[in-house]
Amino acid sequence: MAVLGIDIGGSGIKGAPVNVETGELLGDRYRIATPYPGSKEQVIEIIRLIIDHFNWEGKIGAGFPGVVRHNVIETAANLSPDWVGENLASIITNETTCPARVFNDADLAGLAEMRFGAGKQYENDYVLFLTIGTGIGSAFFVKGQLWPNAELGHLKIRGKEAEHRAGDGVRKENDLSWKKWGKKLREVLQVYDYLFSPDVMILGGGVSKKYEKFGKYLKHIHARVIPAELRNTAGIIGAAMAAAETIGE
Repeated sequence: MAVLGIDIGGSGIKGAPVNVETGELLGDRYRIATPYPGSKEQVIEIIRLIIDHFNWEGKIGAGFPGVVRHNVIETAANLSPDWVGENLASIITNETTCPARVFNDADLAGLAEMRFGAGKQYENDYVLFLTIGTGIGSAFFVKGQLWPNAELGHLKIRGKEAEHRAGDGVRKENDLSWKKWGKKLREVLQVYDYLFSPDVMILGGGVSKKYEKFGKYLKHIHARVIPAELRNTAGIIGAAMAAAETIGE
């Protein structure tokens, strides 16, 4: 089955059709930069452009960077606050006639990574999956089962939210070296490790492809820390997977 997966982020919105049985993208990933401030009108216009790009008429799954319950946006830290209270799935369906479902973006990326990526071998363990992008997204997996909407990027560490201390946006904005940023990330992971005691931490998001540059600085963490395999496609794949499983025929 093919489903269009869309990954909405603070810096970019990307999508592609996905074979949900294999996790394979059925076309090149199409990405458009997220305009500031990421209002409803701006984001919906980009979603339309992605749908038109693929001439799509079937099921759609989308990941949103915030708490999402029953397709309704409850928080929007890195996009416009006018999203709060909106049913994004209904908006997509009304605008396109395509049946849609919306979930937390990190949850979706984690689902894909656990099924098709680095998490496959840890289905019987306690796994903390992190997407490190503009902010820090998180997903808990307890022996393969997802605990949704775990927003650990907003956990305060020494008076500052974790994602404002060690998100990749912080690295770029302050032009930090990989060493300096890696040490900031290490502090965040050490707190997560202490509070939640996962067996494994999987680091996803675009920065995961640079793991060799900062991974050596992630020391003194009890959990095993590994890079994700699906990288920037995980959110797209997970969105398609989730929509396939929750939208009836």
